[in-house]
Amino acid sequence: MIDDFVDLDPVEAARSTDLFPRDEAADPGPSARRVFEARWRVAGDVTVRAQLTTYEPESRRTGNESEVAWVLAAEAETAWQASWPSPATVFWPDSDQVAWDHDRVPGGRLRTVNHLPKDDGELRRLLRDCSRQSWFIHVVVHEAMTPDALGRRPVTAFLPPSIKHRVIEHRATPEQALIADFAMKRELGVGLPRGGAVVLPSTPQTPGYDAERFTVGDVFLDGTEPTELLRKITEFASLPRPLPDGAEQALTRLRQGWHLLTPDEELVHARAMVTRYAEALKAMTASCDLYREAAESAHAALAEATSGSNAPRTLAPPAAEQDTSPLKSLTKSLGIFRRTDR
Repeated sequence: MIDDFVDLDPVEAARSTDLFPRDEAADPGPSARRVFEARWRVAGDVTVRAQLTTYEPESRRTGNESEVAWVLAAEAETAWQASWPSPATVFWPDSDQVAWDHDRVPGGRLRTVNHLPKDDGELRRLLRDCSRQSWFIHVVVHEAMTPDALGRRPVTAFLPPSIKHRVIEHRATPEQALIADFAMKRELGVGLPRGGAVVLPSTPQTPGYDAERFTVGDVFLDGTEPTELLRKITEFASLPRPLPDGAEQALTRLRQGWHLLTPDEELVHARAMVTRYAEALKAMTASCDLYREAAESAHAALAEATSGSNAPRTLAPPAAEQDTSPLKSLTKSLGIFRRTDR
């Protein structure tokens, strides 16, 4: 489905040239492994640009080399539509072959059901971490009774493609109704209805969030589409949210460190750089002309001040505050000499 693709070494990705000057904002950092870029089209002719950077895992020091940290930034030419393909599945397979879908909060995964911890302390800690450390949308569903095979399937599977991979679904077992409700009220200020569901708030709280607005009283886990819950998740996903840690830097790298240009884009970029350098050269030339004129004026003043004498006369004592420019200091001193001579 992609139009073009490139695989870059991080050092190569951040390298600056005369035609493509890049500052430190394009550098993914010392722990980056690889940088991948891809470009594809949606809705016919809308171009999407995406950049995936893989990093050395934080657990490297523990010897777990199988985990890879990654950051994906994607941007379209127009406002993003929920029906468009998820950028994650352009780079990762939408299957269980590769477990790419872990949250940075331990124990949370996309595309599946995550059961809440049995221990009260662990449950409260998980709720706090999901609210403060995760950018994903977290939904808690209470199982009023033990569901069958169809009911055990995640309800997030019914969501549009570009929202589905932004939502982590937690399940509370039938006997966890009271403990989950108590923990959520204490930690997040929201309740969990028996047999219902709630979209958890984030910290800082998303503008427009209200617990009652994003709570569903009944969710039937029988394999049918939970329309009301899906509507509330989609509504929450449309709310403006602050960028998580590192997201602004990733977006800056996508925009300033982009390499995958079409021939037409390369031509436009080259012309823009020519214009930029021409304007810089023009400014430098104008600056040189000003310095030349100032030097000629200084030479003329010096010639006038020393006319009829082999040595210049003693100048007045310098002012308390000295000008930082040697040329301006010389011109100012000559002006003082000329006034004294007259």
